[in-house]
Amino acid sequence: MEILNLSLPATNRFATEYIAQTEDIQRFFHYRYNHAADFQSRLMELRHRSYMREDLTAYIKQFMAKFPTSTEVEESLEKLKRDDSVVVIGGQQAGIMTGPLYSIHKVISIISLAKQKEKELNIPVVPIFWIAGEDHDYQEVNHVYVRKNNRMEKMVYPEKVYEKKMVSNIEINHEICLKWAESIVEAFGETKFTNELLEFIHEAINRSNTYVDFFGYIMMRLFKDDGLLLVDSGDKNFRKLEKEILKKQINASVEITKSVLEAQENLSDNGFSKMIEIGEHAANLFYYDEVHKERMLLDYHEETKTFTDKDGHLSFKVAELLTIAENEPEKLSNNVVTRPLTQEWLFPTLAFIAGPGEIAYWAELKEVFNRFSMKMPPLVPRLNFTIVERAVDSDMSELGLDLTSTLIHGTEEKKQMFLNSIRNSERDEIFNRMREKLEAEYQLLEANTVKEDKGLLPLLEKNKAILFNHIQFMSEKFDQTAQQKHETIISKFTRIESSLKPNGSPQERVWNGLYYLNLYGMEFYSQLLEHSWSFDGTHKVIKI
Repeated sequence: MEILNLSLPATNRFATEYIAQTEDIQRFFHYRYNHAADFQSRLMELRHRSYMREDLTAYIKQFMAKFPTSTEVEESLEKLKRDDSVVVIGGQQAGIMTGPLYSIHKVISIISLAKQKEKELNIPVVPIFWIAGEDHDYQEVNHVYVRKNNRMEKMVYPEKVYEKKMVSNIEINHEICLKWAESIVEAFGETKFTNELLEFIHEAINRSNTYVDFFGYIMMRLFKDDGLLLVDSGDKNFRKLEKEILKKQINASVEITKSVLEAQENLSDNGFSKMIEIGEHAANLFYYDEVHKERMLLDYHEETKTFTDKDGHLSFKVAELLTIAENEPEKLSNNVVTRPLTQEWLFPTLAFIAGPGEIAYWAELKEVFNRFSMKMPPLVPRLNFTIVERAVDSDMSELGLDLTSTLIHGTEEKKQMFLNSIRNSERDEIFNRMREKLEAEYQLLEANTVKEDKGLLPLLEKNKAILFNHIQFMSEKFDQTAQQKHETIISKFTRIESSLKPNGSPQERVWNGLYYLNLYGMEFYSQLLEHSWSFDGTHKVIKI
């Protein structure tokens, strides 16, 4: 295994500047992610707060009872109870079969940073992954991409979900899921690890009832020996821990929204687009309506002191919503603005592992934290990996492709240059002259037809189009024949593109993590965790 560190731009300009820690960006945050002194300052801040550690630990233990476990998991639970412990945390939606690679990259980031900071600071640091089970965007989590004929194809889980359910409440049919998962692994291709992977997938599906169960079971099989802990924000038992937090958010909804809008205006003045869609009446909370069976985003109208949904189906006075928070907290859930606050009040967060999009929208939350006399945790950019298979690396060497350029731009431009190099320029010129001569003759014929019989013009145009189409057909046939002679080289361009820059996106946003387990074995990600990763903003390339 060879590891390279490359300087690549992030997927948005804001994240790129954040990684570089420019002065213009840093003022939107409380801490720097790459300064040891800032982590010491963060520890001092956390020591002045208290947390419901016993209740939180009891919940996590109960929630994780259905997943693979280890002595390291038990040790993490014990650490979390200690008054001097802190956590490194990050989260993601529960994609089926773990979803795109970046979910696994985020877990590796959480565990790696927790280990490093525990050693540096000489205190217990617990790695926690927050499953965003309250999200209801089913289309985001119900598919896996596989490579077929060197093209990436989306394979959608066949069960339909017609209601806007939270992912935590979406059940899986064992028989349908098994058959579908087997088709995914078949598309991966058979290796010496395939049978072991299939056996594990069968086990995971048979022991899971929902998307979150399936996601959690796989993650814990992969990372239990590293002491990873999981929480599900869509779990009603987790929501019970949030009663007082929800009340704070209800009472401060106006101030929270004002703070975000002020921050957005400040960012706009500095040339940055807003990331969070928020209106001036946003309450930043969802309510699950049992009548319409969907989660509805609430607005708050200060003049009437009422919370409503956008269509007016729901209406609550402040006192009514506070009562719901106390007695039925499972009916309320956070949006992108209030979720970080909930995390901050629940967990002694030493650091938050953030993707590029998260870094950009957290910049809009600094004043929200200030309103509650808190600081945002250091936002540590998650590790970005690209895995380069041996065959792909060999193809790139043969074609003389630069790795950095390929990761940024893909291979399409280079492939077109190659296709142009194998074109018969003399033949192309013959076809061009043929088109020019034909066009000139038809112009003369059209002029004559206008004088003699305008009624034949449509037929003349149709005849002209047919002849031009025949010329184009022959030109393309010659090109296809030439390309067939060089199909091996062309397919290498396509294979490299689908592996490293699939569909024009980074590998981690398209490829599924289980593909690499099928290729390299069930312990592949554990092996990655044996390496001490540097959180320096560079892109990690792993050549295998």
